[in-house]
This record gives sequence, C-alpha cells and structure tokens, in this order.
Amino acid sequence: MASPAMDIRYVAHLARLELTPAEQQTFAAQLAQVLEHIEKLKPLDVSGVEPTAHAAPLLNVTRPDEVRPGLSHEEALRNAPAQANGLFLVPKIVE
Repeated sequence: MASPAMDIRYVAHLARLELTPAEQQTFAAQLAQVLEHIEKLKPLDVSGVEPTAHAAPLLNVTRPDEVRPGLSHEEALRNAPAQANGLFLVPKIVE
C-alpha cells in the first residue's frame, strides 16, 4: 500500500493542485488518521447490516408540481433592456 504522502501527491496532481510541503504533511497526517480509524472498523461484523446508499433516510423536500399562473407577455418584457415585436433583443454573439 502506498504511503499517505504518496497518495496526497497523486490526488493533488490529478486535481491540478499545487500543495506546499507543509500542506502535503498536514493532509498526509489527516489521511493517516482516517486510515487508522478504518483499520479499527474492519473487525466489526456487519453481515447482518443491509447495504445502504445513505446513512440516513432521504426524503424529497421539494414541493409538488402545481400549475400556477405565470407572467403575462407584457410583464415578462417590462424590464427588458431592449425589445422589438414582443421579443427580447440580445447582442449578436455569433458572426
């Protein structure tokens, strides 16, 4: 297994990050702590635990779709900086 310092350099390279040697040391120490914690969890018997995608149940917190009245054509164009023939005028960006 690669050392945490090697992993940090590799991931930083993939993410196109330039880390100072001090930052590399800090992140390597943090990664080593995480890996130590994972090693402590390995002996646990999880054979009776159902696999989950999330630790806590997720509920859809969005409102249900409902048909509601929208803006009238005039209201939609009211603050347009430029308009013509009932349409928004925008700067030409393609030649």
